[in-house]
Amino acid sequence: NLPFEPLFFRVHGKSIYTSSMLDVGKWPVFALLPPEELRLIRQACVFGSAANEAIYFTVNDEVFALGTNCSGCLGLGDTQSTIEPRRIDILCGKKIVSLSYGTGPHVVIATADGEVYAWGHNGYSQLGNGTTNHGLTPALVSTNLISKRVTEVACGSHHTIALTTEGEVYAWGYNNSGQVGSGSTANQPTPRRVSSCLQNKVVVNIACGQLCSMAVLDNGEVACGYAHTLALTDEGFVYSWGANSYGQLGTGNKSNQAVPTLINMDKERIVEVAACHTSHTSAAKTQSGQVLMWGQCRGQAVAYPHLTHFTSTDDVFACFATPAVTWHLLSVDGDDYLTVAQSLKREFDSTEISDLKFLVDGKCIHVHKALLKIRCEHFRALLNETDEETIEIHQFSYLVYRAFLEYLYTDTINLPPEDAIGLLDLATYYRESRLKRLCQETIKRGITEENAITLLSAAVKYEARDLEEFCFKFCVNHLTAVTQTQAFADMDHDLLKNFISKASRHGAFKS
Repeated sequence: NLPFEPLFFRVHGKSIYTSSMLDVGKWPVFALLPPEELRLIRQACVFGSAANEAIYFTVNDEVFALGTNCSGCLGLGDTQSTIEPRRIDILCGKKIVSLSYGTGPHVVIATADGEVYAWGHNGYSQLGNGTTNHGLTPALVSTNLISKRVTEVACGSHHTIALTTEGEVYAWGYNNSGQVGSGSTANQPTPRRVSSCLQNKVVVNIACGQLCSMAVLDNGEVACGYAHTLALTDEGFVYSWGANSYGQLGTGNKSNQAVPTLINMDKERIVEVAACHTSHTSAAKTQSGQVLMWGQCRGQAVAYPHLTHFTSTDDVFACFATPAVTWHLLSVDGDDYLTVAQSLKREFDSTEISDLKFLVDGKCIHVHKALLKIRCEHFRALLNETDEETIEIHQFSYLVYRAFLEYLYTDTINLPPEDAIGLLDLATYYRESRLKRLCQETIKRGITEENAITLLSAAVKYEARDLEEFCFKFCVNHLTAVTQTQAFADMDHDLLKNFISKASRHGAFKS
């Protein structure tokens, strides 16, 4: 058992991370692509023993590959290298939700329809087709998966695992260290459900090292390196274990660790961890947006987390990892034009063409009546009954109301977790169910032992059931520390009675 409750922040997108600042030009394999081609790229992956292979997906849902094409890993139907992009016809038109690769290399993807395709090196049956013949074109992995919807795939050196919508894990390929989880060390030629240790359990996230596999059973994030693992906890702490010859555990030395060890992050809350089974590099991103790196960084052994000027963990791997591969599937936003969403975001609180302003705490927020009517039933009714150009708001703060109006323009919440309770109150008042869910997710990311009871109380008050259950589990998992806080001492009597009763039913007070 791990000495913490892992947490997987799905705002970071499982296997896809979106960043408008990302520039694929940082990877040399893209250097010869003309600007007009680069602007069409929406997803990309760089892989291979020298980061000399790449696959990318365009805004038109076309798929292209380029590079040395070792073992036919580009999926082009041959083993010819190509310095210019060639189209992978069989994948065009498919939406990709997850991509991973091995060191052979072999490549595995999961589509939005839940299908799995694999190609490339197959010396250990890592393509899951029952043979050891290399796959020159993407082929559907069907054995035992034909009736399943796969949401995520992960590859080790020569093995593959897949996660289904039901929380099941299937594994196949090289198994010399038991990484397939079949109970033996015989290679697994086709997908087989991992049942022994995961029976009747729901998996929410998977990851692979070179010769190991990881599965998170409750909310949690795990990132595997070549022979080391990083785990991000529900309080933003990072634990590491495994090989440490390059300082990749971030413990300040090069001693291997057989058990999870807390990494000192100078009290910074971590929201993302990154590692890749092809390298000994580690990276993390803080809640304030800072990016740290450690481990093998361009041949140097960095034993402590080192603060960088980067804005993304992807930059660490592009500039300092060996090889300089991508640690997950990138999603790239072009900046050559504005989408509808980008245009709306730009016009929020702009005085240029707004026709309505809200006055909150003496401050103005400029908006557009038509958009508010389209986006919110409350405003549709309100603005059909009034021609006022200024509306005063008294029941909510400026910070909360501005975040609400901005949400109507952007579909996102631009508010720190500790301030999201006020927005949850507003979402409940205006019956904005989606906003209410987003508030709950934002609040989850800010939970600590000090504020857990306060957040639990808010969840109960606003009937946020999912958040209530999350806060309750957090309190039970950190029961000793939580019961020593002032918030617990000031807890409402009825809420306290219900909490103790429920915690007792969950075995919190058993010796």
